[in-house]
Amino acid sequence: MTIEVIIENTGKHIMVEQGTSLAELADSLKNESLMPGKQEPILCALVNNEITMLSYKIFKPANICFIDINHRQGYRIYITSLCFLLYKAARDCYPKAVLTIDHWMVNGFYCRLEPLEEDFTMPSQLEGARTIRDRMVEIQRQDLPFITKTMLVSDAIKLIENEPIPHTRRLLEGLTQLYIDMHFLGGTPHKWATPLVYSTGVLTQWDLRPFAEGFLLQCPDPRIPEKLDIFQEAPKLFNIFQEHHNWAKLLHITTVDDLNMVVRNHKENLLIQVSEALHEKKYASIADMIVQQSDKVRMVLLAGPSSSGKTTSCRRLAVQMAVLGHDVRQLSLDDYFLPREQTPRQPNGDYDFESIEALDIPLLNKQLKQLFNGEEVKIPTYDFKKGEPYFSGKTMKLGKNNILFVEGIHALNPKLTAEIDDELKFKVYVSALTQIALDKQNIIRSNDNRLIRRIVRDNNFRGYSAHATLQRWPSVRNGEHKHIFPYQENADVMFNSALLYELGILRPFAEPLLKMVPQSAPEYAESTRLLSILELIEPIQTKYIPPTSILREFLGDSSFEY
Repeated sequence: MTIEVIIENTGKHIMVEQGTSLAELADSLKNESLMPGKQEPILCALVNNEITMLSYKIFKPANICFIDINHRQGYRIYITSLCFLLYKAARDCYPKAVLTIDHWMVNGFYCRLEPLEEDFTMPSQLEGARTIRDRMVEIQRQDLPFITKTMLVSDAIKLIENEPIPHTRRLLEGLTQLYIDMHFLGGTPHKWATPLVYSTGVLTQWDLRPFAEGFLLQCPDPRIPEKLDIFQEAPKLFNIFQEHHNWAKLLHITTVDDLNMVVRNHKENLLIQVSEALHEKKYASIADMIVQQSDKVRMVLLAGPSSSGKTTSCRRLAVQMAVLGHDVRQLSLDDYFLPREQTPRQPNGDYDFESIEALDIPLLNKQLKQLFNGEEVKIPTYDFKKGEPYFSGKTMKLGKNNILFVEGIHALNPKLTAEIDDELKFKVYVSALTQIALDKQNIIRSNDNRLIRRIVRDNNFRGYSAHATLQRWPSVRNGEHKHIFPYQENADVMFNSALLYELGILRPFAEPLLKMVPQSAPEYAESTRLLSILELIEPIQTKYIPPTSILREFLGDSSFEY
């Protein structure tokens, strides 16, 4: 029996035999230029906008879009599959240890070996990296298939009972569904957060190297996937990740099942209080650092990516500065946008609001110099509806105890304040560097944390649907890679605005919004992926959150004005 499918890559309607796998279909279409001008292998497919492995068999009419590593969903399953390859190799080489993936760095995943038995002698860092890497190369060359099996949750729990992944087992024990997909590589089982590529043979771009106290799994550059991402040292970013990772370990909340246990035991209020106190302590520490240099520092530059909590961080730092006897004046870079007709454009003709060239840099530098000379200046206000700045009569003058805060995504770019002496500047970088993981091998990426924040905020304060936010997100991310991340190491201090408990708070707000994304939309795959993360997390009530919390910037009812 044949059924009709639509191949979105070519726009053709074709008839296929019922039960044909996506891999067989892709092979039959290899002369159809499914990926014009590209040499990368097909990794998976979107079937009715749901991400699907190539082993999937077709039994009813469907829209099918084959994707490779250039597609963001394709890139995601590529690096998830790399993590499984790494985990499998480490298990084979060191059965008395387990691989833990701590967090994502600029270049890939930072990971470590943790002993399972007291008599295990840890290999040297170099020996461990070489041994595991050699085994990864061997498995990759064997072209072993990644296998997915749908099974009863109870059977999946039994399957991994003797595997060194107790957090995964406890996560499965909390599920309410009857069946689940489990993943296998060469007989090694695990549960991964995304589908996987069809075999290890396609995982050709990666490297494993010693790094810090563990290893760095280097991944392909998402912009040039045929090459490895250039290795970049980011010691400040790494240290802030490690600081908060260690804090999470002290609180015994490193994974989602740890957080869920706190909620089930009705101890979330204490967790919120401790997490918020840690934030306040960090703000106070940063304020102390600024004041210690107040004999020369006149300006604090605060930057960070979308939904990192920059605005609330400005407000809370200002409060701490007031405690220390300094009155803060604030400038927002949003008020220094050029008139719409002078805004640079992207190659596709759209306005490039993420570019630093969209700001009136000469005016900003002129006014900064005037302020530091003790002059009073007229501060512009930007009308985003009309696309032009205007002067409303708002003025500013800096007194003896005043420190100027300048907040915006380009604040750490040296070009922004090139005419101002560097000795006058103190630079702060704010981002939500997620501290909690699904389990010891499945991390939650920081950009997912920020995206969920933004979905909630955009709906609460801008009237945008989750669908609209998801449509804008790739452009936002591209802007971050161009204009924010290259300058993050310029910061004098970094602040992690993520909170251990926040995904439990955000779930009841984000979940219904994500469920409204239509299946007909290309963003449906991303919405279902985020939902698959949120559904694992126990919801937490907002009543415990203080009005000064970072989360109030996204939820509302903040004691600060925005």
